Amino acid sequence: MSVSSTPTAAASPGSPEAGVLELTLQLTRLGLNAPDLGSAMIPVLDALVAQTSAEGAGYFQLADQTLAYHARAASGVMPEGPAMDALLAHGLPRELPLISALEASPDILYFQDTDGEPAASGFPELGVCALIAAPIHDRARRLVGALLAHVFQPHDWSPPERHLIDSVTGLLTLLAARLDAEEREHAAHEGALRAMGLSLEARDAETQGHTDRVTALALRLGQRFALEEGDLRALRWGAYLHDIGKVAVPDSILLHDGPLTPEMRARMELHVADGVALAQQLPFLPPATLDVIAGHHERWDGAGYPQRLVGEQIPLLARIFAVCDVYDALTNVRPYKRAWTVSETLAHIQASSGTHFDPQVVDALLNVLADATGLSESA
Repeated sequence: MSVSSTPTAAASPGSPEAGVLELTLQLTRLGLNAPDLGSAMIPVLDALVAQTSAEGAGYFQLADQTLAYHARAASGVMPEGPAMDALLAHGLPRELPLISALEASPDILYFQDTDGEPAASGFPELGVCALIAAPIHDRARRLVGALLAHVFQPHDWSPPERHLIDSVTGLLTLLAARLDAEEREHAAHEGALRAMGLSLEARDAETQGHTDRVTALALRLGQRFALEEGDLRALRWGAYLHDIGKVAVPDSILLHDGPLTPEMRARMELHVADGVALAQQLPFLPPATLDVIAGHHERWDGAGYPQRLVGEQIPLLARIFAVCDVYDALTNVRPYKRAWTVSETLAHIQASSGTHFDPQVVDALLNVLADATGLSESA
């Protein structure tokens, strides 16, 4: 094992150092525009695999809940087998010799051959021979992440490779600090928004669990549409807040036992505008979250409310959420109706494809439910 000791020097045009500098600048621009930590790391790992002898690379981030380092991004060829499956499922534990070594030293560790190296214990069992382990520390010098790159045969890491790793590690430290702070902020928002959604359920025991159920289904449907992480977050937050405007609806209407009168219906429909007005007071909400709140009662044929939007005028996230909202409402008891069976609900949704719902979204929902395990008639 050796540690990094690459000297710094001014880069002359056309030199390897200049190439590393340009690559670092490119990666910095990509990282600063990335929506989340995993997305920021992928181009960095891709560059490592492309520019060095590493056959694969991964970034592991400390999770406060488990006190283990979990994989956030990977590139290239990764080890396979039960040991790797366990690593991906449970992360790198803090008591792992490599993590202990990284916590104890600010330097990058280079292993020409992991066999017989105490600090690399466990990696030969993964088939990893040569290994780079770069520590990522926060300002308090706490180890918050680890960049690992590997080769499946012994390899002597060259000075140019070490220089690139040194440069990339500095970049990762900056990105990890910024994006980790953003993710912590998102997590705080997440808990608060979910609590707001659940607070409405406290008024109506008949809808208990609706927020979590409809959010989970909407996310599965969003993933079917290959939505990016930022859009999935906006969809999730919109699901939490979709009915938040009902806080202004009187109990005499919200808890009415039976069909609503036209006057009651008109007041109930105002919950959409009320919800948008409330959500606009939260400046961190993305516009797509407001789209879900504003558009989840619109219909594909233009007969919905409040704006009577038609077809693709309705934002995609609202179209996705709308069908999930109806599915959950129909399959669960409400004050004015029994719980429908799954078969009855799907028949209704299919019959409403092209009128109430976007046909593509209906097809995707059917595929998601068909793929789900444990779906029963009593769902």
